[in-house]
Amino acid sequence: MSNLIGTELTDFKVQAYQKGQFREIRKQDVLGKWSVFFFYPADFTFVCPTELGDVQDFYKDFTELDCEIYSVSEDTHFVHKAWADSSDTIGKIEYPMIGDPTGALARFFGVLVEEAGQALRGTFIVNPQGVIKAYEVHDMGIGRNAEELLRKVQAAQFVEEHGDQVCPAKWKPGQATLIPSLDLVGKL
Repeated sequence: MSNLIGTELTDFKVQAYQKGQFREIRKQDVLGKWSVFFFYPADFTFVCPTELGDVQDFYKDFTELDCEIYSVSEDTHFVHKAWADSSDTIGKIEYPMIGDPTGALARFFGVLVEEAGQALRGTFIVNPQGVIKAYEVHDMGIGRNAEELLRKVQAAQFVEEHGDQVCPAKWKPGQATLIPSLDLVGKL
């Protein structure tokens, strides 16, 4: 897997299910605001609904940061609708659920497991210019934490806005940041 930090999104056109509707999403649609691409292995599984539900619990917080969530699996948008219709957890989801049955997005982000036809649990934070600023990839059996993802989006936004400052471990908005300098070397 090569490093994706600083990589610009590829052009894409996918179908998604969102709040009872099908819609097309293209690269142009995600530009202009922060985005999180949240890959998961498959609909109608076990860990996946817990993660998608967790992200939904923080969805308002993400939208207040002008950040859209895009969950992505190799299922079609039709399967996403069926899952939403049959699961109370998934039925509450407000963000777009992208269908990636050809694996084009998962391949671009480097998370497609070809022989399984599924994506690893990859989470990618993309700035308004369409550039990947942070990401993490988990094995299929390891769930993620939406609260920590929210903190990472906040930190990425802060660093982009305040280029001379960096966010230390566990940083949250309002806490002290660091300005890299010779004075700090060996002092932290």
